[in-house]
Amino acid sequence: MKSILLALALVASGVQAAEDTDNNPCDAVENDIQTLTCSVYSKTTAEQLLKDNLDGLLERVKAQAGSDKAKLADITAKLNTAQQLWVASRDADCAIAPFPAAVGSKTYAIDLNDCLASKSDERSEFLESIAQD
Repeated sequence: MKSILLALALVASGVQAAEDTDNNPCDAVENDIQTLTCSVYSKTTAEQLLKDNLDGLLERVKAQAGSDKAKLADITAKLNTAQQLWVASRDADCAIAPFPAAVGSKTYAIDLNDCLASKSDERSEFLESIAQD
């Protein structure tokens, strides 16, 4: 139930707004298989948005640094380190989120995907807010 609500909340919040709504597997979720498909879609969409927002941040930083190569190298190194640490933290948190579901079960996969999607969405918003003009 928690997974269905999270999936519906992700859809309602417009996380998949950039995607073609005709192909959204999160519409009319009625069973575990559809919930699993939706959770995979939500995770994939959130991870793509995260990548896009990180790339956008790197472009903003590059533009703002101008010709100051030392400044660009410094902030880029910090961003890369922060992102690597965040990924490790996200993965560690999401490794325990599905408990007590059995590894390999649909419930485990759904809960893991939902966790990854949620945390990726949060990070995307954070990255998008940095270095705005």
